[in-house]
Amino acid sequence: MNTPQLAHRRGIPAADSRKIQLIMNLRSQGIRSTAVLDAIERVPREIFVDAAYADQAYADQSLPIACGQTISQPFIVAFMSDRLEVTDRMKVLEVGTGSGYQTAVLAHLCRRIYTVERYRILLRAAEERFKQLRLTNITAIVGDGMKGWPSQAPFDRIIVTAAASSMPLALLDQLKVGGIMVLPIETSPGRQELQRVVRTEESYERQSLLPVRFVSLVPGMPREA
Repeated sequence: MNTPQLAHRRGIPAADSRKIQLIMNLRSQGIRSTAVLDAIERVPREIFVDAAYADQAYADQSLPIACGQTISQPFIVAFMSDRLEVTDRMKVLEVGTGSGYQTAVLAHLCRRIYTVERYRILLRAAEERFKQLRLTNITAIVGDGMKGWPSQAPFDRIIVTAAASSMPLALLDQLKVGGIMVLPIETSPGRQELQRVVRTEESYERQSLLPVRFVSLVPGMPREA
């Protein structure tokens, strides 16, 4: 008997049973951080997806949202959060708020998260979700993510949820020495790689993590913003 069937027999709501299955799947894929898994469990992904995809909220896959963007698959959210090594004393910058799902997960892990989104319509919807979940340690603005948030720098951690064509030095400059940035990089046409970057006194160290597929990190602001 599979987990959803067992959960149904025990009277567990369907959404909760799918969440249980998701957590089990994340564990089987190597996510070991209890803090990250607890954060994933505490965030109701169903409120971050469009109504048309509500039945797929806990499927381990990315889903489309407004403005041609996507909500990342839960494994990637958990994996990036895990590799950031966030603690509850840290200040985090997120580039690309999107639906706000990754933001909400990190909000359960850090002291404060600053998130930048270039589409106003996405940011407004995300902020409503943050209010619904009573997440009070999130500060969000509409802006050019490639510029980061200089007035709030430096950051202990930076996460970028869109693929950069090259290392974004403006963001690296806003990272504390010893700080970690996790981001997708376009390594060649049609190929992206998730990388973990640690800033050092003189430069930075890069580690390749796994191949990924994200929307591109675009400079400037769209007309609608």
